[in-house]
Amino acid sequence: MLCFADKDRQTVFITLTVISLVGSFLFFLIQRPDPEVMPSEASESLLQTENSESSSVVVPPQGLGSQALEAFKKAIQLSVTKEMLLLSISIAYTGLELTFYSGVYGTCIGAMTQFGEEAKGLIGLSGIFIGMGEILGGGVFGMLNKCNQFGRNPVVLLGLVTHYVAFYLIFLNIASDAPIAPEGGTHLQSFIKPSVQVALLCSFLLGLGDSCFNTQLLSIVGYTFREDSAPAFAVFKFVQSITAAIAFFYSNYLILHWQLLIMVVVGFLGTLTFFAVEWIVMCNRRDSDYDSI
Repeated sequence: MLCFADKDRQTVFITLTVISLVGSFLFFLIQRPDPEVMPSEASESLLQTENSESSSVVVPPQGLGSQALEAFKKAIQLSVTKEMLLLSISIAYTGLELTFYSGVYGTCIGAMTQFGEEAKGLIGLSGIFIGMGEILGGGVFGMLNKCNQFGRNPVVLLGLVTHYVAFYLIFLNIASDAPIAPEGGTHLQSFIKPSVQVALLCSFLLGLGDSCFNTQLLSIVGYTFREDSAPAFAVFKFVQSITAAIAFFYSNYLILHWQLLIMVVVGFLGTLTFFAVEWIVMCNRRDSDYDSI
């Protein structure tokens, strides 16, 4: 007979599986929108139609394999552009902190024996607070993108400051050997007496800061590469996934303080490069507005 924890685990697994299958089925029901044809393109297509009627040459449609190859080539070309190279540092930071708040920080909380018997239960509670920060930040900053007159830089700067506050509190509250502690946990204490409230506050700040970066990165990538959005977001996810995998690798060997230092440095550099790309976007927008006069 299964114990209560095993029943809960089985229920969660079945529920998530059903939801994923339903979501995949609904995704296949989405109709592909018809491409908008500009007047000039319409006239060109009419000329091409007339020419094709006069000739007997039939051009075969492009296959799925060739389309995938063209998309891959386009993604490679976009990955070496100046804007994408600069944004790659910001994207890499989101991959590092994604690994930290989704895998490392919860492990650190569970390894703190000074939290008592509730330490393991705090892992799930930490995830809830991270989700609350993500939802709050995603909703607020996502709506601000439509009416923000100051650009994306203030939101990204807020995300960096939020993460720096969280990193500093984690540095003070969590033992340095928590990520690599044995199964029995760690008995070490950091610079202050470990506090559950501070640990959960850090979880909320990690989620809030992550939403600041992700909403603005998605916005600027979609705007900068609006003509090739699919390859651009493919590069986005590739860089983020690679850095997340690297962070998962070194998280098993580095103490907490070194991991925090890596994120502090990469986050600072990523914010500077984001500011640079935002400045380029604003300059191009002003030039296009001037040319349209």
